[in-house]
Amino acid sequence: MLGDTSDEKISDGVASRIKSMRYNLYGESEAGVIIKENPYYSQLYEDTFRRSIQEPEEFWSEIGKLISWSKPWDKALDNTNQPFTKWFVGGELNACYNAVDRHVEAGKGSKVALIHDSPLTKTVRKITYAELLDQVSHLAGGLAALGIEKGDRVLIYMPLIPEAIMAMLATARLGAVHSVVFGGFAARELCTRIEHCEPKVIIAASCGIEPHRIIRYKDILNEAIEWASYKPEKCIIYQRRNLETAPLDVEMDISWDNVLKMAGPHKCVPVEANEPLYILYTSGTTDAPKGVQRPIGGHIVTLNWSMQTIYGMGPNDVWWSASDLGWVVGHSYICYGPLLYGITSVMYEGKPDRTPDPGQYFRIIDKHKVNAIFTVPTSFRVIKREDPDVEYGKGYSLKSLKRIFVAGEHCDYDTKSWVEKIFNVPVLNHWWQTETGHAITATCVGLGHSLSPPKYTAGMPFPGYDVRVLKDDGTEAKPHELARIVVKLPLPPGTMSTLYQSPERFCQLYFRKFPGYYDTMDAGYIDEFGYIYVTARDDDVINVAGHRLSTSAMEDIVLSHPDIVDATVVGVPEPTKGEIPLCLFVTKKNAKKSEEIISKDLIQMVRDLIGPIASFRLAVMIRGLPRTRSGKTCRKSISDLARNKTVKISGTVEDPTVYKDIKITLQRLGYARTAPDPQ
Repeated sequence: MLGDTSDEKISDGVASRIKSMRYNLYGESEAGVIIKENPYYSQLYEDTFRRSIQEPEEFWSEIGKLISWSKPWDKALDNTNQPFTKWFVGGELNACYNAVDRHVEAGKGSKVALIHDSPLTKTVRKITYAELLDQVSHLAGGLAALGIEKGDRVLIYMPLIPEAIMAMLATARLGAVHSVVFGGFAARELCTRIEHCEPKVIIAASCGIEPHRIIRYKDILNEAIEWASYKPEKCIIYQRRNLETAPLDVEMDISWDNVLKMAGPHKCVPVEANEPLYILYTSGTTDAPKGVQRPIGGHIVTLNWSMQTIYGMGPNDVWWSASDLGWVVGHSYICYGPLLYGITSVMYEGKPDRTPDPGQYFRIIDKHKVNAIFTVPTSFRVIKREDPDVEYGKGYSLKSLKRIFVAGEHCDYDTKSWVEKIFNVPVLNHWWQTETGHAITATCVGLGHSLSPPKYTAGMPFPGYDVRVLKDDGTEAKPHELARIVVKLPLPPGTMSTLYQSPERFCQLYFRKFPGYYDTMDAGYIDEFGYIYVTARDDDVINVAGHRLSTSAMEDIVLSHPDIVDATVVGVPEPTKGEIPLCLFVTKKNAKKSEEIISKDLIQMVRDLIGPIASFRLAVMIRGLPRTRSGKTCRKSISDLARNKTVKISGTVEDPTVYKDIKITLQRLGYARTAPDPQ
């Protein structure tokens, strides 16, 4: 047992939180505290949140009944071995049945489940729930014929195509465990994951496609298997005949088409709720893989409920999550979330700007009548940079769009304002992690939250998350005081159950620093209304002469400059203050000012809005930032490079060539003098 999470302490914490939800306690008079009504207050949210924390078994039992179970659970919550909390203990179900079969059985087989829109291949495919069931059940039959059973691992290495979702669902149909590796990951990272999860079968595509080049997945897979100390029994290869086919090894490989013909359709295999649905390795892990293990029951219960509760989706809506299946967002909200809820999920195989122009987001919304989008802020920064006046998007109708949701990285206010003006819908930020599988904080549309929340907030705690902000000594921070964001145990259903094959590391990494709490490793604060503000990964909070400063706060200021379209702020060493901020910025194509003048502007802007305490005096222009394909800026690699450390470039970085320019820029400033070239 780690820490005290007694009912009495939980109730005290919730009572305090509910008070801050309803009222803004903002001062004192002779009569005592002056009370002002909270303008963001929602009775429905308050009641729901209170029940989720104070009556977790009863609350989640009600939510659990919204999906289909082959065997009801014996106990909703077993917290006797914290932090290895179990939900819906003894209950049996199948993720594929809930995502596909039950909708077909309910007479919705003709409804479109997936829309695959690929400007790169100039194709649009629509797949109904009945067609999805046919393909998935036959693929499951083929996998079973190859020896896949409940608990076996199946590694999936594919681009963003419907067959990748079919592979995930067919694996889940058999009660096996899928591990999706981001398509195009280098052989080194792929090899590490093969060795760690030891898949009996690997399912891959012949190739993927990027603007102006084809990525030969099969060649990368061959190289990874050759290096790996563990070898799979078989590889199933989906040939993308409209792009490029790959030669098959007669001993190891079998074509996707032949697997579909190996056996008839396979029934769904019941799985106990706490058995794993998948293993997902966090991005960039190479030397020491960190495989998040997701329990099936709580995960699909929460995802199904979240589609209406967080995102406000109706039963006939069209949903578009502009991500990749290799990330947690793709697992939760391209595949499982929308399919569990029985709506249409759009899969976009393309870029915001180069496939072939910056009007593609507008085209997708118009063509497929999209009602809500979930993406990263970088997507909109790219569109804004390439087409600030939206010349490419003006001819499309956006009438179907109701809301835009962003997550995955900090969303600066300038970008948010631009998107709200152009798309004419609310842009709602929310915060979650690979480890949680769904939002920790959000503007819950279905629970009556204001669609105009306070500036910069990531929302309020999603039901089940008792979010606190703790200082290093374990005491709670005051409102607006920057410290570590944690979640009081137990974690709600759907969060990770452990790290695959690493239970000790699971405990050490997430629960030792603050006993009784899950350590998010993010920094932030809570305001007087109960809203959460995530300022940065705690590593991105820099210490300037003893003052803890958020890099994201400085980035917000920098990105408000009219000539800047992208920027990052990192900490670099300084002999007197220990650390000072360094800003790297990218200008718009039609920037009116020179680098020197823009740098002076930024220094003055930060000084005016944060103060001299920030010691902000280094701001230089570069041609591009190292970003992962999911939109995250690789800040630590820049900071490490400045400190002459070895930087290993992650296979998820979209344009690794930017590091050469960054190193030259750092050396011009007196940093990275002895740093080896990033590899």
